[in-house]
Amino acid sequence: MKTADIAVVMDQNLSGKTLSDLARWKKGGLDVQIFSVFCDGDAKNPYAYATREMDTLDAVAARNPDKIVKVSNYAQLMKVVKQHKIAAMFGVEGGHMIEDDLNKLDALYNRGTRYLTLTHNISPSWATSAADETSLNPTIGHGLNSEGKKGLTAFGIKVVQRMNQLGMMVDVSHVGDQTFWDVIKYSTKPIIASHSSVYSLVPHRRNLKNDQIKAIAKNGGVIQINFNPGFIDSTFDKKEAAFFVTHKDELDTLQKSGIPEFYAMDSIYHKYAVEASTMRPPLSMVIDHIDYIVKLVGIDYVGLGSDFDGTNLTPQQLDDVTDYPLITKALVEKGYSEKDIDKILGGNFLRVLKSNEKH
Repeated sequence: MKTADIAVVMDQNLSGKTLSDLARWKKGGLDVQIFSVFCDGDAKNPYAYATREMDTLDAVAARNPDKIVKVSNYAQLMKVVKQHKIAAMFGVEGGHMIEDDLNKLDALYNRGTRYLTLTHNISPSWATSAADETSLNPTIGHGLNSEGKKGLTAFGIKVVQRMNQLGMMVDVSHVGDQTFWDVIKYSTKPIIASHSSVYSLVPHRRNLKNDQIKAIAKNGGVIQINFNPGFIDSTFDKKEAAFFVTHKDELDTLQKSGIPEFYAMDSIYHKYAVEASTMRPPLSMVIDHIDYIVKLVGIDYVGLGSDFDGTNLTPQQLDDVTDYPLITKALVEKGYSEKDIDKILGGNFLRVLKSNEKH
């Protein structure tokens, strides 16, 4: 979990500290949780960081066998859900965490990783991120990979091919456009966008353009809508910029003290919570992004990728994971059938998971 200045354990009551914990997942109706294994792209020894995070979930599962169970395939997942426990899997967010080593990719799979986000914001040597391809955060020669181009290198293609062989889903959230199209070219299995929204509604580099959405649908994949206000509300970035101009001195002081930007921003948001709440987009905007994909390519290619505890603010009404039922209620009010809502709430993701497993 991304938290500002506190150590937290997910099987404790973290209300007021985080947006999720073990008890609240169950209260919110979650059956399956994919845990994001993450560290910044410039972190030292990222593979060791990944294994430590995995150790944490293993410890929680060991302490709570009647509540949460780590699973490694569709059949195990469904068995645990039928037992009314939470089924847990890993998704590793950032290809830098394999440290350019296919053996480490295999090892992460063996620990329970069932998707790899090929890049985070800072590119690994073998794939270019959305941030780097747009030169907003160039880390490898102005957004180029180690071969001096955008997209996947020869090694990057091997990563995708090995993931297909293992049954590990390829995640294109955070990747640049050229990396995306290289994945479409080389992946033989359905892919996911684990936490991205619609570019036509909000032209953010992390969102997917119409031709990308259509390509994922043709590939048989799924797009998981991100609740991050900057991804679902086209007016949010200007509001946020103005907010931090107002509180610039405090933000600068926190960062100068050594607190990373994300956590410093989180601290300011909490201090001025009433002011910050006025910037939160309505829940209806999340539904708008779901609707857009359904109308463009059909019901089978959209899901939820909340980014809870990975974003500083959330939409109105979605205060934490206990508010997931409000999404169901909004979809019912929109006229979606129970069958279609089941697909959005996880059915489509499970189909892609199963399709990636070895046959």
